[in-house]
Amino acid sequence: MDIIAEVGQAHEGSLGMALSYIDALAGTGVDAIKFQVHIAEAESSIYEPFRVKFSLQDKSRFDYWKRMEFTAEEWRKLKSRCEDKGVEFMASPFSNAAVNLLEQLGVKRYKVGSGEVNNFLLLEKIARTGKPVILSSGMSSFQELDDTVRFLKERNTDFSILQCTTSYPTEPTNYGLNVIQELKQRYKVPIGYSDHSAKPETCIAATALGAEILEFHTVFSRQSFGPDASSSLEINEIKELVKAVRNISEGLQNPVDKNDNSKFMELKGIFEKSLAVNKDLTAGHVIKFEDLEAKKPSNMGIQAKDFNKIIGKSLAADIKKWSFLKTEHF
Repeated sequence: MDIIAEVGQAHEGSLGMALSYIDALAGTGVDAIKFQVHIAEAESSIYEPFRVKFSLQDKSRFDYWKRMEFTAEEWRKLKSRCEDKGVEFMASPFSNAAVNLLEQLGVKRYKVGSGEVNNFLLLEKIARTGKPVILSSGMSSFQELDDTVRFLKERNTDFSILQCTTSYPTEPTNYGLNVIQELKQRYKVPIGYSDHSAKPETCIAATALGAEILEFHTVFSRQSFGPDASSSLEINEIKELVKAVRNISEGLQNPVDKNDNSKFMELKGIFEKSLAVNKDLTAGHVIKFEDLEAKKPSNMGIQAKDFNKIIGKSLAADIKKWSFLKTEHF
């Protein structure tokens, strides 16, 4: 299981805050910490509308992206901090210029956001790096994904796909958990789940349904400022989520053979039961269902599962209440 915690823009353009997110997330057990590389002039314009009008600080969406920028040296510090903490530094580029920056940093792979799935210019740029791609499918139909998958395959790009619902926060009716298996069957590549529900159980369910990669937004507090805060998981939730997902993933990788219960034979002897009588009975009494009880352990005579075989049989001798029934009693 590959678990990716996305800081996104939760750092609010502060290098110190971004570093503190790395420090906090490194202790949760995630595999990678992901950022978004925004270079305002290269990806946006003053004409871009706000997705959510959340900011009185930024006059335009372009201004917001500008505030989210880090210098190449600052990105180097963030990547270095991730490496020092033993987690992979990941980032989503939103322009070819951002890919150039990430290549300078030497990232291992690329995450492509939902809004870039049809951006074949960006995909061409990434494909030319020869590095693996994780593709988020949030706003794409199967027909659009087919086109993108074909594009990547033609370039021999190693890729995986995340089921994602671009809705913040995502309500249960929109989780699309069913799509995980649909993607697996359609594309025969590793499939994961990108979550915006702000609920740990969503990723746990996705794991049980076959997701091999998990991605979710993170924030110190959902009361924080920013467009993704309400759809993010808090640090303590992530720590518990990672434990749960690791356990479920281990369970899925170790299937149980229900035809073989040999390891339980000793326990079966303890917990399973033998037949007994629930009252004093005399010789010649014909056993009825109402005369019987089942008591531990299972090796004291006739097993409880065979009760039907003795109903209607006559006792050969007296038997005391709560005594175990044996074949010699008949």
